[in-house]
Amino acid sequence: MDISFQKTIVFLFFIFIGFLLKNKFKSKDEVTGIKKIILNLALPATIFIALLGVHIKLNLLLLPLLALGLNLLLFLIFPLVLPVLGIKKRTPEFRTARLLIPSLAPGLSCFPFVLEFLGEDYLAKAAMADLGNKVFVLVILYLVAMNWYLSLHGKKQKSKGSKVGAMLKVMVAEPVNIFIAMALILLGFGLNMESLPFFISETLQKLSMIMTPLVLLFIGLSVKIKRKQFVQIFSLLSLRAGLVFLICGIAVIITGLKVQNDILLLLAFGLSACSFWPYAHIAAVDTLEMTGKVKKKTFQNDYAISILALSFPLSTLLILAVLNTGPFITVTPNIFLVSAVLGVLGFLPSLYSWSKKMMKRQKLLNAEIESPRAGHI
Repeated sequence: MDISFQKTIVFLFFIFIGFLLKNKFKSKDEVTGIKKIILNLALPATIFIALLGVHIKLNLLLLPLLALGLNLLLFLIFPLVLPVLGIKKRTPEFRTARLLIPSLAPGLSCFPFVLEFLGEDYLAKAAMADLGNKVFVLVILYLVAMNWYLSLHGKKQKSKGSKVGAMLKVMVAEPVNIFIAMALILLGFGLNMESLPFFISETLQKLSMIMTPLVLLFIGLSVKIKRKQFVQIFSLLSLRAGLVFLICGIAVIITGLKVQNDILLLLAFGLSACSFWPYAHIAAVDTLEMTGKVKKKTFQNDYAISILALSFPLSTLLILAVLNTGPFITVTPNIFLVSAVLGVLGFLPSLYSWSKKMMKRQKLLNAEIESPRAGHI
């Protein structure tokens, strides 16, 4: 069995183990405890190590900008798509989907397969591109999430200075942001992980090692997907994948890209699963709302978990399909064909729901027409 496929099974198996353990975690506080370990220890350590391991190559500086451009395009396009899928504007579900959908998690869903199919050189390119994605998910989406939180809870009446001050206060209190700041300071002095004392670097490495298993177990423990929600999220993720194919196809035409492996990398990276980091922002806001004793919810925590739970296996299957059908999928017309198929697949449930409503309305109209006739006879 292919090693990359086996890695996929391992990731999915961790989610399944978490799902099986749901009965053992009867208190919500127990699951919240795992979330706090992830957010306050494992995630900050992982980000710290990742940032200190960055080696910037001048000839690859365009890649982070391309990744950031993809993030921004998805962020700007999806507010137009979400209402069509039945996700109403200005709802917690709308804000949750808008925050998660543009994010990418190549480390979990893309990097292992890029290394296996395309080699170390392309893994380096993917890691370089991920810098742009990291800026988006760690900084831009955090600012967006906090801005929505402050606006929703009546703090938009404050002056801009007060609003920025409140946002900075929240940012400084977050362990993730503290670790990011420390890593950037060390990078500025030309230091890396090897420069740190052994007991510090080893502690951070051990904390980072528990990140992936804990995240996957947490998803399995937390996921609660209803049938209607499953269809909606599947449509959402199918449309996301369809848009990625469309954007990549246009990018191939504009840049005149011809190298097969470069096109495969572009597609595989764009098809990465939704990132856990926007969920970390959602969880931080959720904690603020709990301590503040407010009734309004900025985000829907369970909905975010459901998106993450479905995003990972679907993205993995699509990435494997792309990398296994290289010569076919790298032809531009075929990229657009797959984009159209995924788009139709995404809109199909909405079209079905719309047609059912139209048929029901038509039956009511027919009944109203027939009723006067029956009374006349």
